[in-house]
Amino acid sequence: MSEPVTVEVGLGERAYDILIGPGLLARAGAEISRRLPGTRAAVVTDENVAATHLDALKAGLETGGIQPAVITLPAGEKTKSFAHLEEVVDGVLAARLERGDVVIALGGGVIGDLTGFASGIVRRGMNFVQIPTSLLAQVDSSVGGKTGINSPRGKNLVGVFHQPKLVLADTEVLDTLPIREFRAGYAELAKYGLIDRPAFFAWLEENWTNVFAGGAERAEAIAEACRAKADVVARDEFETGDRALLNLGHTFGHALEGATQYDGARLVHGEGVAIGMALAHRFSARLNLASPDDAARVEAHLRAVGLPWRMSDIPGELPDAEALLGFITQDKKVSRGALTFILTRGIGQAFIAKDVPASEVLSFLRENHPANGKAG
Repeated sequence: MSEPVTVEVGLGERAYDILIGPGLLARAGAEISRRLPGTRAAVVTDENVAATHLDALKAGLETGGIQPAVITLPAGEKTKSFAHLEEVVDGVLAARLERGDVVIALGGGVIGDLTGFASGIVRRGMNFVQIPTSLLAQVDSSVGGKTGINSPRGKNLVGVFHQPKLVLADTEVLDTLPIREFRAGYAELAKYGLIDRPAFFAWLEENWTNVFAGGAERAEAIAEACRAKADVVARDEFETGDRALLNLGHTFGHALEGATQYDGARLVHGEGVAIGMALAHRFSARLNLASPDDAARVEAHLRAVGLPWRMSDIPGELPDAEALLGFITQDKKVSRGALTFILTRGIGQAFIAKDVPASEVLSFLRENHPANGKAG
């Protein structure tokens, strides 16, 4: 079996590796024991992932002498709640794990975010390992230490920064993903090209079918995305500056997720990001920051891979533009009432725009709202 690609997240004494490649579930015990010898573990997963991958992970952990306690939660965005956070914390304590032991997240972004938060607060901080099983989690949420849960008032409003000790991105587990979930993760993959790697976005335009098919292009794309995120995290771990660029598409996207009440049947996170990225490029063109041709190019690529790219692609009715603006102003990227957006001057030229007038955002939302009839 070929050796995995290693991407280091450079955070000094807290630096850690992201391993990317096939067969990593089978090597999990060896990789964890090498970094955290003699450790005991809890595995947090959800019902869907457990049915597909838990046995393989347990076998892989046992080769490293680790017999894990397992905490299995319901699948879905609504699991990122106070109730399930308490369930994970209680499960770790019930297993009598000590501060130097490890909590392992086996799942997508929901499980990773929730488990990371729990490991960051139980016993005032335990070791944490990410084993992301979705493309979205492999290229985004598993890297960088942002953890948290949702509040009824908004997404990811409660959490801590807590870096993992290791990320194992097994590319083979992605073969079991439903196509909708793979596409949703692909939106986050494309995001890195749109932020500051225009050559990567162009590469994806040419090679996306191979990324979907698997093999070398898939691993290459995931590794490039992880390098991009690792570079940003190393510069700005606590999101006081450049790291906010990773939120391209997320301000609009989070508002749409809130507007659909986090109903995954209507909209999953990556789809919200896809629509959000298209809206961010269109909004940038409206403000004369970028060419409309760039917005059209982004929309064309999202459409080609089968992702939604406009608000009218969301099933069911949306709240009006004023209500959508309300979700945006509740978003955590608001500072002292001023709206902060990630906008762009072109493909791969994203920047942080502060003090964006709410009136401009509202009129843009009205223009692009499905109720307008002209949207899209």
